[in-house]
Amino acid sequence: MKTELEKCMAGEWYNCHDPIFVSFKANARKLLAQYNSLPYEDKDERYKLLGRLFGGIGKNVSVGNPFLCDYGQNIYVGSNVSINMSCTFVDCNKITIGNNVLIASNVQIYTAAHPVELGDRLTPGWRPDSAEYFCRTFALPVTIADGCWIGGGAIIVPGVTIGENAVVGAGSVVTRSIPANALAVGNPCRVIRKLNEEQQHA
Repeated sequence: MKTELEKCMAGEWYNCHDPIFVSFKANARKLLAQYNSLPYEDKDERYKLLGRLFGGIGKNVSVGNPFLCDYGQNIYVGSNVSINMSCTFVDCNKITIGNNVLIASNVQIYTAAHPVELGDRLTPGWRPDSAEYFCRTFALPVTIADGCWIGGGAIIVPGVTIGENAVVGAGSVVTRSIPANALAVGNPCRVIRKLNEEQQHA
């Protein structure tokens, strides 16, 4: 029988109030409080805290504060990555960010979701004294490949992959995966043109 964590990482319905997730959140909140109180110029200490918060981190990584995430440990960041201020990463499943990635201010990345139909969304037989959450939750990973630029205020929903060197315009809502070397904008986000692959790799 799968644990609630195993169900979560497999993209199945899981109880998000299971003690394991409560402990993940508590640890993340503690580290975030420390991180968000640090001055901008204290780069060494900021990097050390990110190393404790994230599941993996490369070299030359900058994350502006305030920064918010759910568990932290499901976030994996490559090298040469800039994440600007006021970003929110709901990392109930894995958020993987490649190398040479720019993420502008106020970007939101979500891995957690709920069934659309009300009958599926509500937990059958739920009671206020139950250990379960009143609605069903599942989580799907998000991947941002090498060389991407995510514009300010973009929202990326569960299960999306953004291909290498793609650019997502400011304010876009990314509801489906974006191919490599594409410029995509809008709500819902759509590819408007291909980018020059030779220049991207120059």
